[in-house]
Amino acid sequence: MNYILFDGTVRNALLPFTFTRPVADIRIGILTIREKWEKYLGYTTTTLTEEYLSEKFPMVEMEDNVMINASFLPNDILSEMVKNLEKNQVIFKGDEVIAFYTNDTQEEVDFDSYEIIEFSEECLTVAHTWDIFAKNDAALREDFELITEGRHSQPIPKSVNVLSPENIFIEEGAKLEFVTLNASTGPIYIGKNTEIMEGSVIRGPFALCESGRVKLAAKVYGATTVGPHSVIGGEVSNSVLMGYSNKGHDGFLGNSVLGEWCNIGADSNNSNLKNNYEEVRLWSYETEGFARTGLQFCGLMMGDHSKCGINTMFNTGTVVGVSANIFGSGFPRNFVPSFSWGGAAGFTTYLTSKAFQTAKIVMARRQVEFSDEDARILEHVFEITKKYRKE
Repeated sequence: MNYILFDGTVRNALLPFTFTRPVADIRIGILTIREKWEKYLGYTTTTLTEEYLSEKFPMVEMEDNVMINASFLPNDILSEMVKNLEKNQVIFKGDEVIAFYTNDTQEEVDFDSYEIIEFSEECLTVAHTWDIFAKNDAALREDFELITEGRHSQPIPKSVNVLSPENIFIEEGAKLEFVTLNASTGPIYIGKNTEIMEGSVIRGPFALCESGRVKLAAKVYGATTVGPHSVIGGEVSNSVLMGYSNKGHDGFLGNSVLGEWCNIGADSNNSNLKNNYEEVRLWSYETEGFARTGLQFCGLMMGDHSKCGINTMFNTGTVVGVSANIFGSGFPRNFVPSFSWGGAAGFTTYLTSKAFQTAKIVMARRQVEFSDEDARILEHVFEITKKYRKE
């Protein structure tokens, strides 16, 4: 069977992260949503997404296909229902389509002619940017079971101070000595070729994905995910770094999400709680205003390729777009548009020629090429976000 993950209606609610990737490639828990579905289904998937992303994330259509809404995270029950779908069948949860069967001869899909199967069980979904960290605890626990089932962990080094070792899984090539791992509060997953440096204290649930690093004497609270090739240091709480991003120095990052190729300068901090303890409102690209999150704790949402200088201070509930460069004293505004250059004193436009030059250097350090596809995607993001910048 051919499985295709589509963005669904939540794509705009997941900006700035979906400016540069389909919904399926958001990381929550240990794995991306795509990786979760592929493990449950036993098949690779392709993507139906925005046209400007489709060159990098193409869709492969075959004679028979099952379309899956990528905002729904799989579990045993849901994945079995999807695998058992037959012609002219669709799975709904309430008013939301989860998955449906189609073939390449259908000119249009009319669900009125389909047999409707209601999914009445619980499953995790991502409908807002803040879901990525708010639901990371549950997603991380599910992924830990999925990844480690029937497998044996590498031995925990004798110098490691450990609680609940049965909830710790270490992959080959991981290096850790003289650290504290407390898995009594949730599982701890340490991926291939990772390093946790001496003096670090980590409480689960926690995931350090392949080739990630935790710097000396870091303090990490669950539920935190450090994506592949990412680095953390200082104090980190309930945050997700999707991959290839650095928060390598002292300073606090809490209830936050960083995309890929982000860098947080030394001694930078974000607030995750308002002084009056009220509900946090967060910039919404859907309404072009500030949306209620229902959360008391909410920090920084930073899109791909964005960076901040040393001693940067972020207000509670700050959204930073793609390829922004923030520096200087004082608090920058709590919505920083894509391709902005500056800080509390004001912003100018960060031209793509300069942004791309930096991206090439940054990515080359990780032996990753800044491709023509990447450039075209970011050029498109630059154009569609012009209205948010004062140019």
